[in-house]
Amino acid sequence: MESMTLLRSFTLSVSVSGRAFARNRRFISTKAGRFLSGQKNPKQSVSDIRKVVSHSQVGLLAGGRVGAKRILSSSKRAFSFSTRAAIVTPPQSPPSEASPDVVRDLGFEKVEEQFLNEYKSTAILYRHKKTGAEVMSVSNDDENKVFGIVIRTPPKDSTGIPHILEHSVLCGSRKYPLKEPFVELLKGSLQTFLNAFTYPDRTCYPVASTNLKDFYNLVDVYLDAVFFPKCVNDLQTFQQEGWHYELNDPAEDISLKGVVFNEMKGVYSQPDNVLGRISQQALYPDNTYGVDSGGDPEVIPKLTFQEFQEFHRKFYHPSNARIWFYGDDDPDMRLRIISAYLDQFDASNAAKESEVKAQKLFSEPKRVAEKYPVGEAGDIKKKNMICLNWLLSDEPLDLETELALGFLDHLMLGTPAAPLRKTLLESGLGDAIVGGGLEGELLQPQFSIGLKNVAEDDIGRVEDLIFSTLKKLADEGFTSEAVEASMNTIEFSLRENNTGSYPRGLSLMLRSMGKWLYGKDPFEPLKFEKPLETLKARIAQEGSKSVFSPLIQKFILDNPHCVTIELQPDPEKASRDEAVEQEKLKQIKSCMSEEELAKLVKATEELRLKQETPDPPEALKCVPCLSLDDIPKKPTHVPTIITQIKGTKVLQHDLFTNDVLYTEAVFDMRPLRSSLLPLVPLFCQSLLEMGTKDMDFVQLNQLIGRKTGGISVYPSTSSVRGKVEPASHIIVRGKAMAGCVNDLFNLIRTILLDVQFSDQQRFKQFVMQSKARMENKLTGSGHGIAAARLDAKLNVAGWVNEQMGGLSYMDFLQNLEKQVEDDWPTVAGSLEEIRDSLFSRKGVLINMTADEKNLVSAEQHVAGFLSALPDTNTLVIPSWDSCLPPINEALLIPTQVNYVGKAANIYETGYNLKGSAYVISKYIGNTWLWDRVRVSGGAYGGFCDLDSQSGVFSYLSYRDPNLLKTLDIYDGTAKFLRELDLDADTLSKAIIGTIGDVDSYQLPDAKGYTSLMRYLLGVTDEERERRREEILSTSVKDFHEFADVLEAVKDNGLVVAVASSNDVASANQERPNFLVEKKVL
Repeated sequence: MESMTLLRSFTLSVSVSGRAFARNRRFISTKAGRFLSGQKNPKQSVSDIRKVVSHSQVGLLAGGRVGAKRILSSSKRAFSFSTRAAIVTPPQSPPSEASPDVVRDLGFEKVEEQFLNEYKSTAILYRHKKTGAEVMSVSNDDENKVFGIVIRTPPKDSTGIPHILEHSVLCGSRKYPLKEPFVELLKGSLQTFLNAFTYPDRTCYPVASTNLKDFYNLVDVYLDAVFFPKCVNDLQTFQQEGWHYELNDPAEDISLKGVVFNEMKGVYSQPDNVLGRISQQALYPDNTYGVDSGGDPEVIPKLTFQEFQEFHRKFYHPSNARIWFYGDDDPDMRLRIISAYLDQFDASNAAKESEVKAQKLFSEPKRVAEKYPVGEAGDIKKKNMICLNWLLSDEPLDLETELALGFLDHLMLGTPAAPLRKTLLESGLGDAIVGGGLEGELLQPQFSIGLKNVAEDDIGRVEDLIFSTLKKLADEGFTSEAVEASMNTIEFSLRENNTGSYPRGLSLMLRSMGKWLYGKDPFEPLKFEKPLETLKARIAQEGSKSVFSPLIQKFILDNPHCVTIELQPDPEKASRDEAVEQEKLKQIKSCMSEEELAKLVKATEELRLKQETPDPPEALKCVPCLSLDDIPKKPTHVPTIITQIKGTKVLQHDLFTNDVLYTEAVFDMRPLRSSLLPLVPLFCQSLLEMGTKDMDFVQLNQLIGRKTGGISVYPSTSSVRGKVEPASHIIVRGKAMAGCVNDLFNLIRTILLDVQFSDQQRFKQFVMQSKARMENKLTGSGHGIAAARLDAKLNVAGWVNEQMGGLSYMDFLQNLEKQVEDDWPTVAGSLEEIRDSLFSRKGVLINMTADEKNLVSAEQHVAGFLSALPDTNTLVIPSWDSCLPPINEALLIPTQVNYVGKAANIYETGYNLKGSAYVISKYIGNTWLWDRVRVSGGAYGGFCDLDSQSGVFSYLSYRDPNLLKTLDIYDGTAKFLRELDLDADTLSKAIIGTIGDVDSYQLPDAKGYTSLMRYLLGVTDEERERRREEILSTSVKDFHEFADVLEAVKDNGLVVAVASSNDVASANQERPNFLVEKKVL
């Protein structure tokens, strides 16, 4: 996840914690799922970007760390709205537990059973008698079934062994002896989640599917991979996923390659990740958290294959496993499946050997100062980062204290109006928050807070301000309005249980692990009603000051276990680190004999041959898969009724939402002058974070928290197939319980019409925060910057989006900061012009999702809202007919890895969209690009994307050690397709996997939002049915014909690379004047 904001969303909607490394980050999927389902990721507002949520009881309320210090979240987009249905009740509820005879005969014993009223689920903990493996079986009516196996894997050094092993075990197993069964599942499964990730002390292997047959297939492949992987006897897999020396010719230089090695070079290039790693290791110097489970690029090459083998033997054992099942599948079958594996083992001492020891508290504070890589652009003296970190306890905390700490964290940092956050940002001492508050996902909770982009002379002032603000909060407490808003926000989210694009069962699993992993009660993190009521009663009886002030005093102010981390900018660090690595490699080569060099060349050739040789068809048949007969022939439909209220079109979706009303007010953005587009994101933030004549922004923010489940405002722009003009809108999203719908619409009206753009200094903060976010995005998500830049060169919608969130936006922010200082009236006037241009009853569309009763009840409140809107009409629609110059660009940043993109508009070649294009795009990504860019090229990711609306076909790589080599692979795609010979099984698998994308899982709010997107983009049910038929009838001929389409991308495609200056210089030396260089950091 990207480090963007401290704002929390207290939905338990995260798949991966802020500390976890995921095996597969599928950043850019084909837009089959987004546009055939009608879905498009909205542009989130600054004030509603979802952040990682920790999964212990502390984490039930406290977000995992912003900036995701050690994070690589799987397939996760902030505030993205996934696709498929929430909980669907089958005709007959499944049994809630396995039969006693099955439990006994399979060698299990029931340890404990509890009914989780919060989730209408029965949870039973079983123990396998022979091995001691523990199994949690959660039964309910949720069709989105989840399985997970979690192994405790504490490392003793920073060689990254848990991370490399997590990648490697999914590269073939005893029953499934392929190169990568994981990829075969990605190709042809209906999975709703499929990944693996490594924490500092555990490794998780979760899968999910709504299709029962598919679910059992996934479970079996994962169990065999975990317990019987090929990698422990395969040096080449270790080299591929971990590290190896590579030499193509004795006359060339040796290089270091490896998927994890390059992934971690990218992690260590991102300042927020550097800060998080140093903070963790300084807080926990004496236990396993004092090393990097992901791997330090300097240390990874010290890992031996023998150590790799021994780590698996030692820890990957049922005695050290915690196994999770969730959903509407048969509890008896769960135990039958798992016992078939567990019975093959005897008990071991793995659980004892993997225990995580607590870090003892320091007797006095400590301080650490280190360098981090930074570009030469801007004022480097103001690029310092300062973060204070506290380890809260070396003993387990009671449930009430954990819960209170979580609320305290939200009160201090959880919203723009939260006093600690507000004070730090308003100080002007830094541009953005770092640290992110409370984390409770590990054995011991910690609290971290600081600022980035701080002048060296102001570091001490930041520290003093943090302490003085905390002391003031301890002395004075919080207002009753703040406490009420925080309580409502948290309780609303807990009861809504909106996990976004991730299965609810996965969220519960990760929360349970926060206790279960350490031998504590696995049920406790899943039950919030009783402790919540107890805390509310205590606050009512004793007052909030009596509850929260002692916590600040004890755990922070009087706590000597405090580590202050000071990161100092070093523009030479990236090139110096690279030079050190190259010097080491030169020394290694100089010590090698001619015979040894020849052996290395041969080993390089042999590894590449293995990587690029496909599995034989007979081997592929061993991976279980569905057949086309298992696939529904018709797409799912969202109930939609189009009505009118006060002459305004209203879309209504009658769905069960547990008494919550979800709504969107959609305003046409086309009346806006193009020169104002870069101001739109800051305009949206201002609406939510500035005050009105009667309320300051703190009061307004608290009122939103007290009365609703949240309001967000953001722009959304997309091409529309067959049109030059894009569909561009401002979307206001909100949700509330049925009894507060009137408050919701009144607050939306207040935000849109009454907020005053008068606070110059506050707006300047917004500009500085946005600059900090964009800088972080460049180093952490360069592929996204490259993709946006390419789109901006190829179509108007892409240009609009790039003006509001790409490199052009960053350039705009550089100039805006000075303008705000020198000419604020003009800036304020532009904000008013945006409001006057957009918010009119003439250009609004209302979308609502709830059950029929609440939809009918809401109509009167919609009518009142519409009546309050101005009845203006824009007579002239300005032209947005712009694109960036069509040149190849290199955007230079301080990094050890690259992000390489190439794209072209295939509609301009005469290609007419067919559903087969989705199948082909997905297949290219899961075969050719996966094998060549990731497996043999060493990049962490390589993927392609077809935007079915604009016709832009793009290739992208992520954390890539190469540049020109990757472009050559892209250009080889057409030849790959032309020579492709697919058998029937492989083709069916590709089709099924694509249908899985198109039918991706969706909660009720996302269903309603999806239907809205279809309406705005003109995607009809008839078109969806036609595309589905085309997908299902895809043939090998379609693949061959698409090769001609991709020749146009090869010949006419544009290139954008976010890369290091050294790699770009080498590329331009090899291909003179190929890339126009632009230094951006």
